[in-house]
Amino acid sequence: MRILTKSKVVFSFLILSTLNFNLFAQDQKITVSQDQKFEQLLNEKRKINTSLNLNDSFKIQIFNGGNEIAKKTLADFKQNFNDIDATIVFNTPNYKVWVGNFKTRIEAEKNLLEIRKKYKNSLLIKPNK
Repeated sequence: MRILTKSKVVFSFLILSTLNFNLFAQDQKITVSQDQKFEQLLNEKRKINTSLNLNDSFKIQIFNGGNEIAKKTLADFKQNFNDIDATIVFNTPNYKVWVGNFKTRIEAEKNLLEIRKKYKNSLLIKPNK
């Protein structure tokens, strides 16, 4: 191990302290300007998110299985029942097709009877958040 002389120690100390002062020299304020439409979109998204209550609604599951068949089932459902919304949900390892967003169980059961005519394995669910 090499021993530094006093002059090298002092020189090293001066260089390190100078570098340290330069690290704190970047205290500038940054102003970000964004389009007003962006803020409007964020507000709309916040409204939609607060209005969604998955625990307060019932859905009907019409399919549970592979990705390709789920896509076909979703497309087929949208052709047959275009007034009811539908989506694919991935729950490892299966894809599920959920339809509807019913506020009451009675409303969901009425629609389940109609949907079961076409999709025999349909079942009523109440998804968790």
